[in-house]
Amino acid sequence: MPSRLKVFLFVFAGLLGGAPSAFAQQDATGSQDHALVTRMPGFYIGQYAVEEFAAFDPTVVGGNAVHWEGRKYTLAYALKDGATRVSTLQIVRNYEAAIRKAGGAILGGDDRRMAAEIRKAEALTGIYVEAFNDGRDYEVTIVESRPMRQDVTADAAAMGRDLAASGKTIIHGLHFDTGSAVITRDSDTALAEMVKLLNGAPSMKAYIVGHTDNVGTLEANLKLSADRAEAVVKALVARGIASSRLKAFGAGPYAPVASNRDEAGRAANRRVELVEP
Repeated sequence: MPSRLKVFLFVFAGLLGGAPSAFAQQDATGSQDHALVTRMPGFYIGQYAVEEFAAFDPTVVGGNAVHWEGRKYTLAYALKDGATRVSTLQIVRNYEAAIRKAGGAILGGDDRRMAAEIRKAEALTGIYVEAFNDGRDYEVTIVESRPMRQDVTADAAAMGRDLAASGKTIIHGLHFDTGSAVITRDSDTALAEMVKLLNGAPSMKAYIVGHTDNVGTLEANLKLSADRAEAVVKALVARGIASSRLKAFGAGPYAPVASNRDEAGRAANRRVELVEP
């Protein structure tokens, strides 16, 4: 998680001119500023939403495509009646200054929007600000990147049904460290269900087939998929399955089950399958 220390926005010259006098507009029920950044003076939260896991692609002017996934906060701010109006550029520059003070990096932007990232240890927080209506309204989107909770896991009975129907099954809940063939510890349940399936059919032999998305070179993906398949074979052998029953193969990006144009599709394509010979 990013640091909980609140970063207060810098107020540039001219921002404090005039005393905000309207307090009729109240923050939306249950809303609050994100712990990372405060709001501009004279604004209230008109709309507020939090999604446990969602994707967001910020508009980064003049930069590369950016994709964030994780806990997503959306805060829509509006200027109170009678409060001193600021320009869209003042809003953007204030947030840029606050994010830089917190150790973040500005990815890109223009005079009314900007995207930035703050990295702390293994956590990444994305921040996107966009101002509208000559500075009377602006929206802040913050995504605290984190892995999605794995709700679907391997089940021996379900895998058996898949094999009977199509001769193959995807091993859900089997994960690797990013870009490597190291199986993560949260994969133990999936491996145990694979062992259960194979022990329940002692004569069964199986191909363990690794698949990747299309990010990176073809050669690297073929090697990675083969290494991951081999890692699964070794894990199953270590759990008592005879090595003669298993054969590893790496298909790389050659057999996608979804489009590689977005992260959801790429995530689906990064998988391991158990296939009957």
